[in-house]
Amino acid sequence: MMLLLLLLLLLLFLILHQPTSVLSSSQLSPFTQISTSMYVSSPGHEEKTHSHKNLVIALVVVTTSLAALILFCLFFRIYYTKYYSSKSTKKNVQTSGQDAERGVALAPFLSKFSSIKVVDKKGCVPIIDYKQIEKGTNNFKESNILGEGGFGCVYKARLDDNLVVAVKKLHCEKSQYAEKEFENEVDLLSKIQHPNIISLLGCSSHEDTKFLVYELMQNGSLETQLHGPSRGSALTWHMRMKIALDTARGLKYLHEHCCPPVIHRDLKSSNILLDASFSAKVSDFGLAIIDGSQNKININLSGTLGYVAPEYILDGKLTDKSDVYAFGVVLLELLLGRKPVEKLAPLQCQSIVTWAMPQLTDRSKLPNIVDPVIKDTMDLKHLYQVAAVAVLCVQPEPSYRPLITDVLHSLIPLVPVELGGTLRVSQMTQQLFFPIDPCTQ
Repeated sequence: MMLLLLLLLLLLFLILHQPTSVLSSSQLSPFTQISTSMYVSSPGHEEKTHSHKNLVIALVVVTTSLAALILFCLFFRIYYTKYYSSKSTKKNVQTSGQDAERGVALAPFLSKFSSIKVVDKKGCVPIIDYKQIEKGTNNFKESNILGEGGFGCVYKARLDDNLVVAVKKLHCEKSQYAEKEFENEVDLLSKIQHPNIISLLGCSSHEDTKFLVYELMQNGSLETQLHGPSRGSALTWHMRMKIALDTARGLKYLHEHCCPPVIHRDLKSSNILLDASFSAKVSDFGLAIIDGSQNKININLSGTLGYVAPEYILDGKLTDKSDVYAFGVVLLELLLGRKPVEKLAPLQCQSIVTWAMPQLTDRSKLPNIVDPVIKDTMDLKHLYQVAAVAVLCVQPEPSYRPLITDVLHSLIPLVPVELGGTLRVSQMTQQLFFPIDPCTQ
């Protein structure tokens, strides 16, 4: 810019000091001599006029150049600011998920959160006033307990504006791991947004107790639906396939779209939550780790018996295929209606994988071990396909297991279009598997 200004000043100097040529009378034609005789008679006036013209031209040139220079600088600054701010925004969007499958509409929650007393923020997560949580759970009344975990209970809470949420209470004084899991879950879920992953709405703390506030999932956990009092009666074959598909979508996002990838490490039926329409969301990220960490040897062996992959138990090897193994166990639960581990005697247990494996590959035996609730309600070809996927997922050798994206593509054709798949269900089949409520007719 300084160089350009110096060039403009030099141009002005040259214009103002440009020498004028003088022609002799012999060089002028008669007509020129006559026409210029009036100027010759007043040489001082001619020099003044010529100098004045040069000055005006110089001023016009310099002014125009300076204006152009200022406009150029202004436009460059605007472009620079817009370019880098949009680049920064795109980068931030990429870390939290930018394709359509990753997005989740939190507007209904966030709009209601505007009236809730937020005392601070932990990263991107609002820190909610403890008094509101205490009041919303009716002082943690036992009747508001939705479930129990390793470090505390999950309560139903009604916050301001009648916003109903789920509150996980973690007793950190009982274990050093509770604090770590709290920090880990807040850190991960503050960056993750996906329709099939639970949404963290806020957190809080009081003395040695930590609280995590989630969206409420009206139909509880898959474990409760399958192994609770209803014994899976609310889950048809197609509903079960939808739950499996939703879970696979959540895992695919963690494994392939998060950067760096995330290994859940504790996938199980109790950590798959169901909303009012039985859409599934993966929850509980306290044990989740970032894949690519080179120091996995120092990671404590964690997980739930029956879901932990054999290579993780024996050698401490942890990869995305460990989550695929756990998914295979959940798929067997959906298919057979059995728990992942069942007691045969006081000191003897049997896993669902050990018990089912010989029968899953025998087409004559497979229909007889299916959950009685869904027996004879599905196309046998679909049953064989799901069994084959489950068998591949629970292979002892990790390299033989499929990627979760391959599992996802295998399940999509088995789920009706109405439930998020590509299967076209006939009118008669729809009435069989999606009975119409007579009150709505």
